[in-house]
Amino acid sequence: QIQLVDSGGGSVQAGGSLRLSCAASGYTYGPYCMGWFRQAPGKEREGVASLDGSGATTYADSVKGRFTISKDNAKNTLYLQMNSLKPEDTAVYYCAADRCSRWPRPNYWGQGTQVTVSS
Repeated sequence: QIQLVDSGGGSVQAGGSLRLSCAASGYTYGPYCMGWFRQAPGKEREGVASLDGSGATTYADSVKGRFTISKDNAKNTLYLQMNSLKPEDTAVYYCAADRCSRWPRPNYWGQGTQVTVSS
């Protein structure tokens, strides 16, 4: 059973930056993928960025060049550095993890952290 605790959200003006963190525990052996999803009001949850067991990253087109996903293996913590934020980035952001064979439909989720970008 994987436990995820995400944090770091907040309110920022357009053009600003935030860094989200996701502390993970309870891993078992196997190739795991981790990533970030977001859900804006009235919209479906969408994938933002992901990181597989080999360190390969993927990003949604809407965040390429602005967001960076990374992981500190010693701390078992996943990060999402968000720069040049736009009002359309406003959403609840969720950390997720699971075996890569289940991606992009992971079973394990953080509680979510709100990101609000004002114009």
